[in-house]
Amino acid sequence: MKKFNIRKVLDGLTAASSSSSSAAASPQSGNRENDMIQETLQSEHFQLCKTVRHGFPNQPSSMAFDPVQKILAIGTQSGALRLFGRAGVECYCRHESGSAVIQLEFLVNEGALVSALADDSIHLWNLRQKLPAILHSLKFNRERITFCHLPFQSKWLYVGTERGNIHIVNVESFTLSGYVIMWNKAIELSSKTHPGPVVHISDNPMDEGKLLIGFECGIVVLWDLKSKKADYRYNYDEAIHSVAWHHEGKQFVCSHSDGTLTTWNIRAPAKPAQIITPHGKQPKDGKKPEPCKPILKVEYKTTRAGDPFMVLCGGLSYDTVGRRACLTVMHGKSTAVLEMDYPIVDFLTLCETPYPNDFQEPYAVVVLLEKDLVVIDLAQIGYPIFENPYPLSIHESPVTCCEYFADCPAEVIPALYSVGSRQNRQGFSKKEWPISGGNWGQGTLSFSEMIITGHADGSIKFWDASALMLQVLYKLKTAKVFEKPRGKEEKSSTEIVDEDPFAIQILSWCPESRVLCVAGVSAHVIVYRFSKQEVTTEVLLEVRMQCELTEVESPECGGEPASTVSTPGTSSSPQTSLPQSHPSTSSNNSSDGLRDNVPCLKVRSSPLKQSAGYQVELLIQLVWVSGEPPQPITSLAVNSAYGLVAFGNGNGLAVVDYLQKTLLLNVSTAELYGSTDPHHRQPHSPRKTRQPSAGEQTTKRKLHLLTNNHNLCMLSVWVLVFVLFCPMSLLVLFVVHSYDRSRSSSVTSIDRESREVISSFYFCDWLSKKSETVAVPSLWVGTSLGSMLAIALTVPSTPEQRMQQPVGVSFLRLKGGILRMAQLDASGTLLPHVYESWYEPNAPEEEKERPRRRRPTSPPSQENPDCQYAVVCSEKQAKVVALPSQNCVYEHNITETSFVLRADMVTLTAGVGIACFCANGHIMTLSWTQMKKWTAPELNI
Repeated sequence: MKKFNIRKVLDGLTAASSSSSSAAASPQSGNRENDMIQETLQSEHFQLCKTVRHGFPNQPSSMAFDPVQKILAIGTQSGALRLFGRAGVECYCRHESGSAVIQLEFLVNEGALVSALADDSIHLWNLRQKLPAILHSLKFNRERITFCHLPFQSKWLYVGTERGNIHIVNVESFTLSGYVIMWNKAIELSSKTHPGPVVHISDNPMDEGKLLIGFECGIVVLWDLKSKKADYRYNYDEAIHSVAWHHEGKQFVCSHSDGTLTTWNIRAPAKPAQIITPHGKQPKDGKKPEPCKPILKVEYKTTRAGDPFMVLCGGLSYDTVGRRACLTVMHGKSTAVLEMDYPIVDFLTLCETPYPNDFQEPYAVVVLLEKDLVVIDLAQIGYPIFENPYPLSIHESPVTCCEYFADCPAEVIPALYSVGSRQNRQGFSKKEWPISGGNWGQGTLSFSEMIITGHADGSIKFWDASALMLQVLYKLKTAKVFEKPRGKEEKSSTEIVDEDPFAIQILSWCPESRVLCVAGVSAHVIVYRFSKQEVTTEVLLEVRMQCELTEVESPECGGEPASTVSTPGTSSSPQTSLPQSHPSTSSNNSSDGLRDNVPCLKVRSSPLKQSAGYQVELLIQLVWVSGEPPQPITSLAVNSAYGLVAFGNGNGLAVVDYLQKTLLLNVSTAELYGSTDPHHRQPHSPRKTRQPSAGEQTTKRKLHLLTNNHNLCMLSVWVLVFVLFCPMSLLVLFVVHSYDRSRSSSVTSIDRESREVISSFYFCDWLSKKSETVAVPSLWVGTSLGSMLAIALTVPSTPEQRMQQPVGVSFLRLKGGILRMAQLDASGTLLPHVYESWYEPNAPEEEKERPRRRRPTSPPSQENPDCQYAVVCSEKQAKVVALPSQNCVYEHNITETSFVLRADMVTLTAGVGIACFCANGHIMTLSWTQMKKWTAPELNI
């Protein structure tokens, strides 16, 4: 993943007011009574910094392990270091130069680490303090570093160079000792040419005064440090990649570029004692095996009770084209080839003893891959892997959506952990994680945090983010609801995406009630309820949306503007279809052979066993219409207090009662406005459609999804996929992933301006009229063209009435542009969303306790009839509207050169602000009372 800069982001925010009149705060005339709310935010409230980094190290390049303290260090190509211990112990530090880390060496059991960089510098890190720091550095100016070796319990560091020389560094003073092993002295007359760079250095396990030096050309030299001369020289025709000692110090093994392993006796330099090609085909005529791919690394570990282990990577036959990277474990006469999901960067064998002159007794192999860390258990049959406790699997399947929640109810995380710990994890080793060093610090926050990620394979992961390290609490697989085709020939013709048809696109979660709602790329919405009991669902209900809509003619652009506020009594009653049982199992085709009334995915027909945790409550699918696929779902919201879920796309919106399994509302965007469209837009379609004749008055429509007209995430354009703002504090969470494949083509500016899409929802209680004293339930709807509308809801008051009486709707209209909406009370405090507390949905009726949470709203006073504020943020503007008068109190043009990608209201210690992330990489925060802008300087990610 490439490093990039986001200019003017985060650290050291400074106050800055826009000098232009368009960017300046503009309190509206007639609303001076709202100035009683004092400005409380200052520049010192925005001194932000990085706190923690989650996920797998980007572009790893090297690895080291301390066998005594049991700490693992990983270096990256960007100069970063990640230290890992037991679960929950992790540290991140970085070299200022940013050069790649080519090698790491621990000072075993001393709390120190030596790093060698690609810029020919070596550094000594002190790990005995809270934040690791560099104690000493040494720079090589005339020679390039290729290999380093630090013997166990030694103060001498051996540094090999590209010229073939070896320099010796005193680790205590971190200075050159002056002892240099020159390449010409090492090889003498054994070769007439330069031997190449030093690729290996190691000391004899039985005699630390004997140094084994491997040159790239295939020459190995056993050097006597005291006599300053070579004892033996070993020649082989193929280039050397690595060398490994037998613990007795009488033999060593070399890996070569032709896929062979040569075993040498130190006192017999004439020829190898053994030559083997682990993956080569042995000819019957006794000739030399065919060459294989290079063996990049080999390790030779002995045991007391049995045969030694030989672990190597590479060496596969050249005819295995397209085969994944493999790690080979040779033990006695058995050879196990373990395939990896990603290319192997490095591996280390973990042994019971740190002493090289004793039986090593290997028990595990740590394999560093390009995008994963795997630990293999050598003590169990079949070599199972250990279950990784680190949050490195965030991108196990590409992240397609992400949400952040702070100050969750205290019982939510234990409940998710309880059901998650019972999920079957088969195939893992039964032993504990072997990297177990370090101690837990005091990094836990005073409030609980959670991150929920949706993935391309349809899975959803719940993460505990309260501590410095993420922890997986629970994993949900949404694809279990649907039937999976066994092969390409069985793939349904109604699927609208070639790959990842179950990918999660949007999710909405209510922490208090634990209701989860997800929308997928195949135009489906699933509502989940949390239960601690296991159930078996015989039939999954689906809600089909279909309505007969009259085609609305928009007025001409030159017409007079119509009123933007409709009467409270207007309502819509489209013809809706009733819930059906498995209608997706049969496809309906129109007379001309086009796919019609068919969903994109086929629902499972067999009973679905649902374990404790999240269980399917309702499945909603959009269908094909006259050969046209459904359109992408662009917005989603669920509310447990009302029992409603709302979602929308480029054609309109729908509101579903998930308690009674009924469709309440299904209207197109044009019908929302009726004949009073405030923008006077001409109807726009992304596809060519047949013009209706003069006699045709209606057009049959359904909400549908077009995969080639809207860019859902712009994953191929931005490496920075998600920016999430914490509602409790101005904490910004970046989710970075190199998922290059976009799910659809990019949106042109013309399409973005001309086609109106439902972009956001917000459930709340509000005062719709000045005469009202009690807030009523409503749904605020925001569109991509900057319109905000309110849909009034009539929700039965008691749980018994709620399950028997229908929910009523009516339309109201507000002014403003929409990307994010929030609600404040008269004092400027951010109002929480309305919700219903969680109860066990599968408990007997007499045991169910369903307390409904509703926040009271004080009646407006005569002095100030507006007792609520609506904060609305669009791609260009932010507005504060007083309710119920609908007067614009404050307005601010956020940006003129770019547009806002994501915005949210955040509560700081001193007040409430608006945080915005713009497409040009800027993060801006606005004070809602004065619309004063605070900008941020540069931050590197």
